[in-house]
Amino acid sequence: MEQLLTHITEKLDGKLIDSKIEFGELTIEVKAQHLMDTVYFLLNDDQTAFDELIDVCGVDYLAFGQTEWETEASGFSRGVQAMGAERFTFDEKVAEVDFDGLRFAVVYHLLSVANNHRIRLKVFCDDNDFPTVDSVVEVWKAANWFEREAFDLFGIMFTGHPDLRRILTDYGFVGHPFRKDFPLVGHVEMRYDEEEGRVIYEPVTIEPRVLVPRVIRGNESFTPPVEGDD
Repeated sequence: MEQLLTHITEKLDGKLIDSKIEFGELTIEVKAQHLMDTVYFLLNDDQTAFDELIDVCGVDYLAFGQTEWETEASGFSRGVQAMGAERFTFDEKVAEVDFDGLRFAVVYHLLSVANNHRIRLKVFCDDNDFPTVDSVVEVWKAANWFEREAFDLFGIMFTGHPDLRRILTDYGFVGHPFRKDFPLVGHVEMRYDEEEGRVIYEPVTIEPRVLVPRVIRGNESFTPPVEGDD
């Protein structure tokens, strides 16, 4: 893996933003403008030969590193306060999140069958308001549905995709449900109307609420000793 990273670093000199090996996995990051040059190199170079695309997924880094959860060694974990960007009622404006970096990224997981190694490629979209990267369908046909999924759930556009449309939600769906500022209960609900003979879309009637679970741990550290035990 170290040799592979050294080879990729030499060949992609000037294109790599970051590269690292963590948890036995190799990850590289390039700018969106260098995506196509990078994927063609990873496919065609004999020492890389990443001929199989395993997955393409989107990532929303809004409020990255923030959490609603705190865990202490007291026998249970508790969600202390609802602070996520998606926690709001429909009468309220979504809270502004202090975020000044690149928000959306596309992550590619690649496999080389010939060389029996894997790599993770990460690319950040340059525009947070209209996230866009090039489509890699011309390189790996398997990217077709993966990119449609990332578009559907995150709103990431893939330039050059042959048929970029929703794949999991309804064609009339509003918004992108995996974005961190999308409400947990959605915007609309649907039902089938017997009289009209069609599906009806209506405003959500569910009242948003946050449950605070308490999970008792079966850990011997918090279990009182039984009388008579050594």
